[in-house]
Amino acid sequence: MISITGLLISVRPKQWIKNLFIFAPLLFSKQILDASSVLKAVFGFIIFCVAAGAIYLFNDVKDREEDQRHPLKKLRPIASGQLSVGAAVCTAVGLGILALAFAFILNPNFFCVVGGYVVLQILYNLILKHVVILDVFSVAAGFFARVVGGTFAIDAEISYWLIICTILLSLFLSLAKRRHEQVVLGEDAGNHRKILSEYSPYLLDQMIGVVTATTLISYILYTVSSDTVVKFGTHGLVGTVPFVLYGIFRYLYLIHQKRLGGNPETLFMTDKPLLVNMILWGLASFLIIYAVK
Repeated sequence: MISITGLLISVRPKQWIKNLFIFAPLLFSKQILDASSVLKAVFGFIIFCVAAGAIYLFNDVKDREEDQRHPLKKLRPIASGQLSVGAAVCTAVGLGILALAFAFILNPNFFCVVGGYVVLQILYNLILKHVVILDVFSVAAGFFARVVGGTFAIDAEISYWLIICTILLSLFLSLAKRRHEQVVLGEDAGNHRKILSEYSPYLLDQMIGVVTATTLISYILYTVSSDTVVKFGTHGLVGTVPFVLYGIFRYLYLIHQKRLGGNPETLFMTDKPLLVNMILWGLASFLIIYAVK
């Protein structure tokens, strides 16, 4: 059974916000005012959205029985029977081939990143999601792939500081998501997903604490690094640290006090203080990098 609505829901367009990480190299490589680079980055963003859509379909097919036992995921088109497994598989294969073909056209290196991302996500769904700690690292690696892909898409030089900060931030978000699953599912967490039985809220809080501090310190060191000062010709980027600090504290507040964090991509768009802070950080970074001399 083919359901267009079911397909659109299954490719999760709301989660494509994760692919905005592709644009980070565009900002910090000082190419955001170059029309050609912007077009390449947009093209790369679309390609990653298509590839991600294929992976979401694959994931929902594989996990349909587990999803049927989840209070929210049981409503997904494949788990509920709105979309047939055959239609989902055919669409996933088609989207995957389409993404890889256009990735190669854009840039051979970008093609390798997208291909690696697809392989990683398949391995995650088959194996890595069942291995404690590696499951979280695998999710973080997906964000890493987006940043590296964005760098190759515009032929920019890779910033290792940007990669480090991206990995740490994505680990923070991944651990927060695991904690939310633990809190929401409670004692039934292990029955829904076996790997959740390997974690506890206390353990996840310890991990989040380590990653939170490391993320903030890494970003501060990046802003005051001599390489950063020479590249942008200003010490002003350190002025964006308060936005990063507020964003982290706000997210921790939402995790612990509001019991949120299960869908970071939704949270960033629906929590107004977090959204405004993110916009202000982007605006401040742009002005410091491109306007302040």
